[in-house]
Amino acid sequence: MDLFFLVPICSVGALVFALFLVFKILKNDEGTDRMKEIATAVREGASAYLRRQYIAVSIFFAFVFALLLVLSFMGYMVIFVPFAFLTGGMFSGLAGFCGMMVATSASARTANACRSSLNGGLRVAFSSGAVMGFTVVGLGLFDLCCWYLSLDWFYGNNPLPAGMDKITAITSTMLTFGMGASFQALFARVGGGIFTKAADVGADLVGKVEVGIPEDDPRNPAVIADNVGDNVGDVAGMGADLYESYVGSIVATGALGVAAGLGVAGVTVPMIMASIGIIASMIGMFFVKTGEDASQKALLKALHKGVYIASAVIAVLAYILIRVLLGAEYSGIAWAVIAGLVAGLLIGFCTEYFTSTHYKPTRRVAGASATGAATVIIEGLSVGMMSTAFPIVIICAAILASFGLSGGFSNFSLGLYGIGIAAVGMLSTLGITLATDAYGPVADNAGGNAEMAGLEPEVRVKTDALDSLGNTTAATGKGFAIGSAALTALALIAAFKEKVVLEGAMLDLNLLDPMVLIGVFIGAAMPYIFSSLTMSAVGRTGGMVVVEVRRQFKEIEGIMEGTGKPDYARCVDIVTGAALKEMRIPALLAVVTPIAVGLLLGINSLGGLLIGGTASGFVLAIMMANAGGAWDNAKKYIEEGHLGGKGSNNHKATVVGDTVGDPFKDTSGPSINILIKLMSMVSIVFAAFIIQNSLFK
Repeated sequence: MDLFFLVPICSVGALVFALFLVFKILKNDEGTDRMKEIATAVREGASAYLRRQYIAVSIFFAFVFALLLVLSFMGYMVIFVPFAFLTGGMFSGLAGFCGMMVATSASARTANACRSSLNGGLRVAFSSGAVMGFTVVGLGLFDLCCWYLSLDWFYGNNPLPAGMDKITAITSTMLTFGMGASFQALFARVGGGIFTKAADVGADLVGKVEVGIPEDDPRNPAVIADNVGDNVGDVAGMGADLYESYVGSIVATGALGVAAGLGVAGVTVPMIMASIGIIASMIGMFFVKTGEDASQKALLKALHKGVYIASAVIAVLAYILIRVLLGAEYSGIAWAVIAGLVAGLLIGFCTEYFTSTHYKPTRRVAGASATGAATVIIEGLSVGMMSTAFPIVIICAAILASFGLSGGFSNFSLGLYGIGIAAVGMLSTLGITLATDAYGPVADNAGGNAEMAGLEPEVRVKTDALDSLGNTTAATGKGFAIGSAALTALALIAAFKEKVVLEGAMLDLNLLDPMVLIGVFIGAAMPYIFSSLTMSAVGRTGGMVVVEVRRQFKEIEGIMEGTGKPDYARCVDIVTGAALKEMRIPALLAVVTPIAVGLLLGINSLGGLLIGGTASGFVLAIMMANAGGAWDNAKKYIEEGHLGGKGSNNHKATVVGDTVGDPFKDTSGPSINILIKLMSMVSIVFAAFIIQNSLFK
């Protein structure tokens, strides 16, 4: 039974649903003239940054496109590869841009809706996040569908590449599509992360700590830059990030399906499963609603309900899908899907436990503020490190379960396919799971808009409740993204092995081989070097913002009295220029290192690098994301009135902790999961070139 027709229908359906949500959001009133003015300034700043970022990235894409084109003319890859690379990057950037434009239009509307009801504000903000989610899955699946159908037609009517059958030629080309998405995601995540956290650090250190004015106070010259950063980093960057995870898991699993001997069905099952995931996400969307209870527990319950229902729907439909397309003898693969879904939910629970103010870890961080900022930082690091234990156990269990349930102990290739399918299962409900993450920056901006526009205090209470929830869901979303990255990266490493075999070479990953061990150590160091570069970039750029904000407070008369107007545009310009400059070296490191290791040390060292980078990167990313989330929510916990409340010494200590945690959770941590997948993608695409030109045979 051919169910592939669902792929184009559901991909277009996701985009239509996103458009429906956009019109629904825009029907809401933006509020007062001051609220509209603030929203316009944020929207213009975000658009200006993305335009400059895309211009800078397009130069890099042009260079890589030319390189791939030359290599294709030399016979190292098929001619479609450079063009698949381009479309992957373009659609990834488009997904981020669309999500960001809607988010900047929804923030004032969320604040205005909170003037009437908490549920109204939640619905507007969550709908904005859903636009991001459904745009990502719609564009990703649509582009994959177009490439699959085009290549199927072309290779059905033209000679096949030497040594390949039709379906192998198709999957080999589609893997490059994922590399383009990974490139764009890395630039978007790193550049946007540097922008948002440098602005946030600069605004907090001078505004809150030195001057003692509230967060989002309009007297702070960095406040608009901070709000712009929430959109370019936490919306556009995150959208490109999860777009890359989504398409990467699908194409890697398709390639493994060919290796497992499942033929065309093995390639189409991941795409069809993603299609029914869109349907499940739409169903879950209609169950997200709340009353006027502003407690985080009540709000989390509202979001969880939608995610759980979507997961239950995909679990049932996936089982039916596998039995229909692959046959009853492969029904174990359906249980691998369920293993991926359960793993995603469990990682979310773990993240929530270590970052939510309802549980002991974050309250311990807040309690450490009684003895100063140093103990807050120490306790936050401790929480982040301990939080890695459970996700590691969950991912290991998911790998073992998906491998074994798929029949991997009797058919190794089939077990690897099961691991890939588990990653697809985890990401199949991305439409709604991404919505729970992407709504957070909208709620954060809504609070800033309410503060700057001087709205009633109860409005800020409601937006703060949504923002606090957003911190937890954002941390949960990052844990989800990192967990899916680990499974996807493992599937990509397996696809890399199959690519090496296809090129007539042998990949021997014997850990007693010194060359493999060298690769493992280099790979394990990569996430730390990468994080050092991005953390340092935030520190330098944040320092520039601090200097500028201090200058304006000193030189512009009447700022503190509210009679002088800060130069918001200057701070936006500083972080824009610095972010675009600082993102280049980390991005190039991710691309150049695997090629250099392969050419200098051989294909086995390159395999070791991918294994070391995946293992090390997963643990480090979890630690950084959860430590940052705990620091942030510890500050929010005190701002709710606990342990002295706003303005107390405890509060100032947690502001310092939150400032340290900002680049942890929003720059370095979430960028690592792109790093580990991009290194695998680059290795797959350049495998033929590396094998034939390596100095170490």
